[in-house]
Amino acid sequence: MTSATTVKAPIPAGTWTIDPVHSTIGFSVKHLMVSKVRGTFDTFSGTITVDENGVPSVRAEIDVNSINTRNDQRDAHIRSADFFDAEKFPTATFVSTAVRENGDDYVLEGDFTLKGVTKKVDLDLEFNGTNPGMGQGQVAGFEAKTVINRKDFGIDIDMPLEGGGVVVGDKITITLEIEAALQA
Repeated sequence: MTSATTVKAPIPAGTWTIDPVHSTIGFSVKHLMVSKVRGTFDTFSGTITVDENGVPSVRAEIDVNSINTRNDQRDAHIRSADFFDAEKFPTATFVSTAVRENGDDYVLEGDFTLKGVTKKVDLDLEFNGTNPGMGQGQVAGFEAKTVINRKDFGIDIDMPLEGGGVVVGDKITITLEIEAALQA
């Protein structure tokens, strides 16, 4: 196993704030063994801090109560103790621990906490560049993706199907499309 190295960020030093209006945190999970349910989290925040040496660190929070799968009944069930137990654990967090190059892209390593359980995750990260913005200051864009196992985070409800298989798959694909603005 190779150890992680920290690389310089391709964006200028400073604090970059995630713009929730121009960003999306989404997920997909197998449903009934034949299709996928997709959803988003509508409330989240975070910062990317790049130090004077160009080394980035990321902190983000997701309000799990803001889950949106376009089905109110399903969303209420996901917020319940069967899944997120959002009353007891209302926030999921990500704190980066390292970043390393992966060809032309990056791997962002960090600690992800969901339902009170913290696990190391790697996000495949693509840097989309920077832009002067539209009069509000410089912006940067990123896309990231990871796959987690829900059972690793204590979301271990089993809902078997009569003919075999389960209602909800174990693997959750998380996708992020992030636009961040440099703070003055």
